[in-house]
Amino acid sequence: MSRIALVTGGMGGLGEAICIKLAALDFKVVTTCSPGNTKVDEWLKAMNAKGFGFRAFACDVTDFESARACVEAVSSEVGPVDVLVNNAGITRDMTFKKMTKSDWDAVIHTNLDSVFNMAKQVLDGMTARKWGRIINVASVNGQKGAFGQTNYAAAKAGMHGFTKALALEVAKQGVTVNTISPGYIGTKMVTAIPQEILDSKILPQIPVNRLGKPEEIAGLVAYLASDEAAFVTGANISINGGQHMY
Repeated sequence: MSRIALVTGGMGGLGEAICIKLAALDFKVVTTCSPGNTKVDEWLKAMNAKGFGFRAFACDVTDFESARACVEAVSSEVGPVDVLVNNAGITRDMTFKKMTKSDWDAVIHTNLDSVFNMAKQVLDGMTARKWGRIINVASVNGQKGAFGQTNYAAAKAGMHGFTKALALEVAKQGVTVNTISPGYIGTKMVTAIPQEILDSKILPQIPVNRLGKPEEIAGLVAYLASDEAAFVTGANISINGGQHMY
């Protein structure tokens, strides 16, 4: 029987690559989409024409009650969630001097509060079934910091603090909780950066001298979602081309 994976922010970019990889490994894949998203039907049609069988459920991951209703709908219509990938995230980059409270709140709510909101809905079922995977997608900038990203770096670092503490609580129940911290990945957001900036500012920081591929990140997520990863928990796995080593 196929296990069910719920990926937040799964439409496009890294999230889409994760959904595709998990589907290829025979997971039933569900993603969240923002309420009122007008592109979801078109995306599902394109993806499912390729045989993936994705489902999408509206969810405001920053809102606890919306997360609860989303997971209840998934459980009712698809089945209980075995793998949760907390991938949803936004940026509001600027120096701290210019950052407003709303800029701070938007990033913390979307990138960090969402991890609590979603995990809270699935964890009891995972522990009852004695199997589960929670995978939190953080960032190299949560490890080393980044100019103009006090909000983003704080949220991503907070994700791993959450990971370590929760991993300790549920390890004996067959549930693992891990973080991955990607570096610069060749998504539309990153490739939209002017080439001269990529060549002069970003690529020189990366020893392998290239951007990561979304499929490479998805492969790591797929491993952590597998039975073979049962002895990996509370970890933060860097996947950044050597940009930051510790």
